[in-house]
Parts: sequence; C-alpha cells; structure tokens
Amino acid sequence: MNWLITLFTSTLGRNLLMALTGLFLILFLAVHLIGNLQLLKDDGGRAFNVYAEFMSTNPLIQIVSKGNFFFILLHIFISIVLTIKNRQARGTDRYAVTSGKSSIWSSRNMGILGTIVLVFLVVHLKHFWAEMHFGDMPKVIYDGTEYRDIYSLVAQWFAVPWYVALYVFCMAAVAFHLWHGFASSFQTLGLNHPKYNGIINFLGKTFAVVVPALFAWIPINMFFF
Repeated sequence: MNWLITLFTSTLGRNLLMALTGLFLILFLAVHLIGNLQLLKDDGGRAFNVYAEFMSTNPLIQIVSKGNFFFILLHIFISIVLTIKNRQARGTDRYAVTSGKSSIWSSRNMGILGTIVLVFLVVHLKHFWAEMHFGDMPKVIYDGTEYRDIYSLVAQWFAVPWYVALYVFCMAAVAFHLWHGFASSFQTLGLNHPKYNGIINFLGKTFAVVVPALFAWIPINMFFF
C-alpha cells in the first residue's frame, strides 16, 4: 500500500497518473469520434442508433465505460491538486512569468482549458447520457429489432444554435488542451527521445487539430445541412 500512497502524494506520482489517465482519455476520444461520425451517414440515423445500442449494451464496453468515468474523475482530481501545488510553489506572485520555449499559452492555461472541458462534459452528459439511460427515449425498428432512437435526440440538440456554438467553442478548448497535453504525457512517462520527439510532436499536434475539428464539424454539418 505504501507505493499507492506515494503515487498519490508525491509530485512525480501525480504527474505519472496525470499522463497515464490523459493518454487513456486521448484513446477514448479517438474511439468516440469514430462512433460519432456515424451521425454524418445519410441513413436517417440507423448506423448511429445501431452503434449506440451496441456501445450501451455490450458488457465489455460497459466495463471500459465505467473505467473511463473513473479515469476522467481521477484526471480532474489530480489536475486540481497539481494546480494548487504549483501555485503554492510559485508563492504569492500571481504575475510571475514562466520562462522557456515550452511556455506557450496552452501550457500556462491547462487549468482554465480543463475547466471549460469539464463544464461541457457535465452539460453533455446531462443532455445525452442521462437521457439515454433515464429518459423516455423513442424507439425505432430495424430488421425486426427495436433500438432506442438516440439519433433523434442528437439531432434535436444539434438544431439548437446556442448548443452548437457551445459545442464548437468547447472543442476549441479541447484542441488547445491536447496541443500541450499529448506530447507532455509522453515526456512525463519518459517516452520522449531526440530521435522520436519530432514524430510525437507532429502526431500530437495533428491529433489536437483533426480530432476536435471533426467533433465540431458534426454539429455544424447537422445544423446547416
């Protein structure tokens, strides 16, 4: 148990947990995007409804899903602790400027970006996850099998201007969060190397731009087209 206590109480341990949970959530984003892209199919929502039903009923997926909630909460908790510790380490001078090439806007404002993402996550879960599990969902039948019509719920919210604007804004926050977090996670885990740093940075920045952009394109496409 001592190693577990050390993991949560030492700065190194907390940074390692931050990196590991961050990489897991990055993988979750990629998988989640693949599923959400089904919304763009011109089939009246059939592909998305079938996908959503599979994801919400498959036992293995449900175990991973519960683990994902745990990792999100752990990631948030550790980020809060690290932010407090960093502020205490800097002292009372709130206007101290971080020096060095890594002092980019996204790295200095990870807490703000994370807070925006957290607020969006709460709103998103309320409108979709809670409705899917506890709401009175309409049903559709494909090939004799009944499915919840989750597509209609998504289409309903993606027809609301303020929600589409919020979604796109929050995806921009996710992009900035990933811009620093992707490569930083590899560095924290000691997986960086002069030979591979260029590739890691390229993949990280590409992921940080492409994945949130595709997420944002889905509500924009459904709203305008």
